[in-house]
Amino acid sequence: MTDIFEIDTPAVLIDVDRVEANLRRAQDYADQHGLKLRPHIKTHKLPRFAKRAMDLGAIGITVQKLGEAEVMADAGISEIFLPYNILGQAKLKRLRALAERVHISVTADSVETVEGLSAAFADAPEPLSVFVECDTGMGRCGVQSPQAALDLAQRIAAAPGLRFGGLMTYPAAGQVAANAQWLEQAKDLLTQAGLAPPTISNGGSPDIWRAHEVQVATEHRPGTYIYMDRFQVAKGVGALEDCALTVLATVVSRPTEHRAIIDAGSKALTSDLLGMTGHGLIEAYPEAVIVGLSEEHGTIDLSACSKKPKIGEKLRIIPNHACVVSNLFETVHLIVRDQLVETVPVAARGRVD
Repeated sequence: MTDIFEIDTPAVLIDVDRVEANLRRAQDYADQHGLKLRPHIKTHKLPRFAKRAMDLGAIGITVQKLGEAEVMADAGISEIFLPYNILGQAKLKRLRALAERVHISVTADSVETVEGLSAAFADAPEPLSVFVECDTGMGRCGVQSPQAALDLAQRIAAAPGLRFGGLMTYPAAGQVAANAQWLEQAKDLLTQAGLAPPTISNGGSPDIWRAHEVQVATEHRPGTYIYMDRFQVAKGVGALEDCALTVLATVVSRPTEHRAIIDAGSKALTSDLLGMTGHGLIEAYPEAVIVGLSEEHGTIDLSACSKKPKIGEKLRIIPNHACVVSNLFETVHLIVRDQLVETVPVAARGRVD
């Protein structure tokens, strides 16, 4: 076997034992609280991990784009949720083709999206399941009130080729109570109108261990939990020892006593700060701060370090946001106890279409 420090850099390392532990922990939690789990593959983009989550009990997967759905369908996964507004003839044609070979559900937050979906599926052999996306505090997509959720659900239920699938939200981190209250009000309103939502889909990793507090939700869609990252650790979702993805980089320059340059810049490490200082945590030098990223260079401030890395030394970095990093590399290296076991392509990398 190959030691990880023999791998050329920059490179992504995935600790498969930590992946397995993270998957099992989340599934055990969901089972304990009677929640269905529908993990988001945007974090890893690997069919093998999507299938492993389902082996452990997940009811299907979540994707964010049609391209990801097509990759997963090609890999044999047949239960897919795509919580995104699908617009335009080209995408609607692709969605129709997918629906003819797998079970796929989507979301909508506007009449325009519903009308496009209906036109594409009016003559389909099976209706397309469409959820109403609800903005319960995130401030991104979604209808803005429970009444608006009812109005759109009624449009979906009446539209040729469509079936009302339920409610879906991606809530703001830390707003568990507000999210629960919004969804409860919407469910009550729809039920009174004779449109009880079959599924209420909640999401997110930052509040995964509080998902049971949203008692009205029937399923949860975590994503980053499979790898964890520095942000999830900061939110208390896991510990540094749970982080399965690290970026391996080499120190290529030491221009000054207190500055090091690595071969991992914005094309290898995410520029997301997410309220934290620095662009990742260097495992061997936790006092060091990655203060800047250009395309191919990362700048490290070593002024707080009593011990400093040398030119040629390889460093393992826990990124702030693992999902972005997965999309930057064509391959990742699967490791067990710091030994390389396999290098695999990131199948859905770049599939943002």
